[in-house]
Amino acid sequence: MPRRQGKEYMNMQSTIEAIPFVKNNAPLAASEQIAVIEHHFRKIMLALGLNVEDDSLKDTPLRVAKMFVNESFMGLNPLNEPSVTLFENKFRYNEIVLERDIPLYSYCEHHFVPIIGKAHIAYISKGQVIGLSKLNRIVHYYSKRPQVQERLTVQVAEHLKAVMDIEDVAVVVEAEHLCVAARGVNDTGCSTLTTSMHGQFHTEARSRQLFAMLAI
Repeated sequence: MPRRQGKEYMNMQSTIEAIPFVKNNAPLAASEQIAVIEHHFRKIMLALGLNVEDDSLKDTPLRVAKMFVNESFMGLNPLNEPSVTLFENKFRYNEIVLERDIPLYSYCEHHFVPIIGKAHIAYISKGQVIGLSKLNRIVHYYSKRPQVQERLTVQVAEHLKAVMDIEDVAVVVEAEHLCVAARGVNDTGCSTLTTSMHGQFHTEARSRQLFAMLAI
């Protein structure tokens, strides 16, 4: 991945650091995280009155711990940041490049229940194009952590701006939150739409309207 530096990189870092981490707290190694989560999740199950010796439940604390560390929240580990492949824009294509319907699975940081949706990402090249699968990987990386949708949307946009050294980026995320659908008000069929528009997508009506027409 190209070395990132200067203002764009600092902007991206400050956006990433918006995650409420404990300051000056060295993260545990993955194996230690799994051990701690397994221990405490077992206590949660016991507090709920579950028989953790039952054949169906006895390995659940370890399964949950591994899922949290290696899958659901792998985006908390900066070592999992996806590498990015850029190619020269040999054809001097200067219109919108759009990838629609990128699957998105995240977790609401307020209740730790799923956020399920899709992202649409567009950009206008300034000399280079990005491998399309990398757009998916960027979305997956920022999704795999406790999130709020507004932050997730901005993080994807800022990351793409930084790695491609461009301003013309647009991101739309549409998602259903199970903290609304499966608890509390228990309303299904509701979706939340968030946007992060930059460069031409923010300042020029034509680019913004064309993106909206193509993406949604």
